[in-house]
Parts: sequence; structure tokens; C-alpha cells
Amino acid sequence: MSSATLEIKLSRPSRIYCPSEPLDGKIVVKSASSISHRGVRLAVNGSVNMQVRGGSAGLIESIVGAVKPIVIVNRIIEVRPSGRIASGTTEIPFSVTLKQSGNDNHDRFYETFHGADINIQYLLTADVTRGYLHKSLYTTMEFILETDKAELLDQPASPEMVIFYITQDTQRHPLLPELKSGGFRVTGKLSIQCALSDPISGELIVETSAVPIHSIDIHILRIESVLFGDRIVTETSLVQTTQIADGDVSRHLMLPIYVILPRLLTCPTTLAGPFSIEFKVAIVISFQSELSKMQAKSDPRTPRLWMAMETLPLELVRTR
Repeated sequence: MSSATLEIKLSRPSRIYCPSEPLDGKIVVKSASSISHRGVRLAVNGSVNMQVRGGSAGLIESIVGAVKPIVIVNRIIEVRPSGRIASGTTEIPFSVTLKQSGNDNHDRFYETFHGADINIQYLLTADVTRGYLHKSLYTTMEFILETDKAELLDQPASPEMVIFYITQDTQRHPLLPELKSGGFRVTGKLSIQCALSDPISGELIVETSAVPIHSIDIHILRIESVLFGDRIVTETSLVQTTQIADGDVSRHLMLPIYVILPRLLTCPTTLAGPFSIEFKVAIVISFQSELSKMQAKSDPRTPRLWMAMETLPLELVRTR
């Protein structure tokens, strides 16, 4: 077991940076005795990693993960030449800028995103190379990248709202007979263009419902598309569920919608050549039914006899 440890400490506890900003920090080496080395290096790597899954794409399992990653940045800098590091704690400062001058039109830096099929990640790796008889030291840290402020959109005066209504006639899937005959009507409005730093906001009113309501939920969905050969493979997955009503709500009572977006699981809506990341928001109303109790853990994306839903496109943007 090595008596020396290695750690990366960035100047910002949040680890959030923009491509044109310097990544300042220090490499901290702790050792009980002095150690010789062949150089201290720092690698900066950023990539878009994509996969297609056989089950949803209709492809054989052997080609899962066969999509070539997109390299965004791959740079290695030497922060200290070969020599000796004294015993105790040694701090080695570093500073590196991702977007180099004169290369603005060549490199495109996508924001950090962790999805089901698409992963955009930026990593710092520190490496203290030693001789053959000694184990080299290395450590890795992820940092979060956001769009440069100069490229951001101005904050809109108010988010773009859309009016929606949900009735038995707007549903494209079969409903329980009592829902079809008795009817229901839910109306409201919701923001469909939203800044990532702001919540999804709106309101909802249950005007009529012959069957008591069990719950009302807001689902955020991500739609990840990957270019695989000559076809586009698309996967829809659930990001987050927020319940805005539990039980049968009073009729004609305005219910506020306020949904905070998760940081690493969302990013600006991205339409790139080899891949795209888009989002939708679904309003799902579950009605009280004995049948629903038998399938309490059913997939919320799949319409059921006791459910009504409305799905709207959601554009996410980064603003000043």
C-alpha cells in the first residue's frame, strides 16, 4: 500500500466553469517520505460518450456501445518537471484554459450532461510518474462545464406559456369505462421554454371529474437520439417526477406547478449532428381504481386505463 496520496483541489467548490475561463487549482501530494518522480502532469479530457441499447433499438446485443465517442478536448500539460517531492504536504498550483485563442470556431464545448444513452463529461486527471520499482500516483476529478456567458441568451421577460386541457376526448389510449362515460376536464398553463436556473412553472385546475383523483404528477422526460450508421436510435427516459396533488382535489381550485430542474440530468436542448438531447414535460392524472392498486409500480410513461396525460415539448436554455 502506497504511503503517498494525490488529490486535485479546484479554486471553485462548485466545480462549475465556462470554456473561456481558466481552471485554477492545485495538485496536493501527501507523503510520509520524500519521493522522486519523472514529472507531474495534468490531463484535461472532455468527450461525448454514446451508446445504443439492443432492447429499445431493435439491434443485437453485440453492438451495444459501438458508437464512437466524440472527443471535445484532450490536452496534457506538465505542471512540474522531473525531480523530488519533499515529505509532508506539497501543493502544486496549475491553471489551464479549455478554449484556446484562435480556435473559437473549431471547438464546440457541450454542457455537462449525464443521461441514459448520452454522457457528456469533463475530467481532470493528475499523474505523478515514478520509476519502474514504484507505483505511480494518479487521481481523477470531474468538473462541470456550462456555456460561456458571452454566448448566452438574454433572460426573457417572461417564460413562454402554453394553455392545455385534458379530457377523455384528448386521450389516445383506452380508458376505464367509468372515465369514458362520466368524463373529466382538467385545464391549466405551463412554461414550455424554461431557463435551466429557473423552475418550470404554471398552474392546473380540475374543473370536473366523475371519478375521484388519486394523484397528479409532473414528469420530466429526456429524449436522447444517437446517429448509428444510417439510422437514428431514439430513447425516451424519465428524469424526474414531482407530485403536485395527492388524493381527490377540490374542483375549480388552482394548483400551482413549481418544478426545479436537476442539475446534472438536464442541459440546454442540444441538436448536434451525431446526437441530440431534447426534453418533454408530461402532466399525468391518476384516478382512483382497484385496477391501479394491482400495478402500483407501473411505468409512468406508459398510458394506463386509469390514467390521463398530456405531453408537451420542453425547450431548456441557458440564460444570462
